[in-house]
Amino acid sequence: MSDPLEQAPLPGFAADPAFAGPLDTPAEVARAAARIEATWRAGDAGDTGLRRRCEVALARLRAVWRERPALFDEATVAALRRIAAGLRKPAAIRRVPRAASDADRPDPAGVLREVFGWDAFRPGQREIVDAVLAGRDCIGVMPTGAGKSITYQIPARVLGGVTLVVSPLIALMKDQVDALDAVGMRATFLNSSLEPAERRARVEALRAGAYELVYAAPEGLEASVGGALEGVALALIAVDEAHCISQWGHDFRPAYRNLAGLKDRFGSVPVLALTATATPAVTRDIAAQLAMADPVQFRGSFFRANLHVHAYLKGPGLGVGVRDAVVRLVRAREGQSGIVYCVSRRGTESLAEALRAHGVRALAYHAGLEPAERERVQDAFRHDDVEVVVATVAFGMGIDKSNVRFVVHRDMPGSLEGWYQEIGRAGRDGVASDCVLFYSWADVIAHERFHDGAEPEIAELRRRQVRQTFRFFEQASCRHRGIAAHFGERIDPCGTSCDVCLGGDLLAATPRVPPRRRGTAAAPPRLQPREPAGGEEALFRELRALRKRLADAERIPAYLVFSDATLLAMVERRPRDEEALLALPGVGAKKLARWGDAFLEVLRDA
Repeated sequence: MSDPLEQAPLPGFAADPAFAGPLDTPAEVARAAARIEATWRAGDAGDTGLRRRCEVALARLRAVWRERPALFDEATVAALRRIAAGLRKPAAIRRVPRAASDADRPDPAGVLREVFGWDAFRPGQREIVDAVLAGRDCIGVMPTGAGKSITYQIPARVLGGVTLVVSPLIALMKDQVDALDAVGMRATFLNSSLEPAERRARVEALRAGAYELVYAAPEGLEASVGGALEGVALALIAVDEAHCISQWGHDFRPAYRNLAGLKDRFGSVPVLALTATATPAVTRDIAAQLAMADPVQFRGSFFRANLHVHAYLKGPGLGVGVRDAVVRLVRAREGQSGIVYCVSRRGTESLAEALRAHGVRALAYHAGLEPAERERVQDAFRHDDVEVVVATVAFGMGIDKSNVRFVVHRDMPGSLEGWYQEIGRAGRDGVASDCVLFYSWADVIAHERFHDGAEPEIAELRRRQVRQTFRFFEQASCRHRGIAAHFGERIDPCGTSCDVCLGGDLLAATPRVPPRRRGTAAAPPRLQPREPAGGEEALFRELRALRKRLADAERIPAYLVFSDATLLAMVERRPRDEEALLALPGVGAKKLARWGDAFLEVLRDA
């Protein structure tokens, strides 16, 4: 007998709670199959959430089939074959129409509220959305966490047709597609990670008009993905991390040069270039490289008050070794997600080992790891299965994780642009987060050695950048005001969001880590006694645990269910019904329908 679940994906993942239950007898297996088939038939085959739930449930039964096929009678096998056949068909049943006129277009503010659950645009978002809807090329320079993705996701819904998003890393594509699925937008990605059959199905669905957005890497556009897009009605091209196209930027990627012919290849489609770290010179280079026609330019504010910045000079004045200082800082943030950056691969591995010795769930990440291991580390971090990743600069651009509560630099980055982009991975949900940097002149020398053998012009540029970075942290002036000035923005001193303005010492206020005795296992440090957890803290932990269970059941990162900021709003306002829950920031109609009942059950009992 052939496998009734042939090609049904996702074996080995946790089952959806709605389909949970024992599978030890033929009757139990038959009931499970009937529930899946009834759910599939009653739902909308174009609903990506429904498809994922049924795929996960089928995967669970597939595992049982391989171990105990005698539990499956002919009727059950026939039902499972019908469902598996339906899931293999592209979800191209909802064609995405193009708006015939401005009057037919959905209101952008309405899309923001109804789809994404936000009442108001963040600074700069509406200006960029309006420029794109007017058919203009546009460059948006906005800090990480400012909501750049909204500036093309809302036009994708308003304009209709297909929006092409050029994204640098596969991991980032997957996260963003998962996030769009969670709010009910139809998106996919095309890249080298897909099996040929899956790629063909996605291309077929794309050409049939099933998707609003398609993500692709610049390398893919030059190869097979470009051909797949021929004949597709593109409404917009969005180039994410656009600074990668400029050799004068801090993260030049030669593959981005392949984007120079985008407008010629796809006609008069407007292009939106987005970046978090472009100086005025890099912005001009982006416009030139992409052949943009008189682009509208918007530069958002680089001041993020929720990022609390602290810097320490390494050496005797620190009063403690850098590794011990990092361990202290991380241990004091037990249970929180964080990233620790090191300049060398060896440094990431030794520091991750030190953190694990002190009870922290930490993994190392660097370019020397096998691709499968790098993917495992990224997935573990996204899914909150580890708390901390200790990484080189190879890590982070592919992580769209909103609940990173701290970023620590064990070594100084090679440029202010690089440092700003890396700390920007903290606090994307607007919740207060710490950014701590340790620096020294030895870091400057190490970075300069990295560029030995580079073209003289590039080597000189990198030398100036790293020395400028050292001088920046040596100054006793507001960190936020200084970095804003670097990007051409004038602001007042932050007052409360950096060590200089606060006048406090974060490290001194952090409990020390007890020294390890030779030959003994490391003991967790004694943290300062905490007050007994109040009702709000206990409720927040309960909501986080529920979020993790729901996310694991659908094998998506927990923060895609609801962000920490949304959970904190639940704790504060205690909604008791759907109307009150829908009024919270970050709760849209799709998420309400998908997860609202589970959260309301907890909130009503609180």
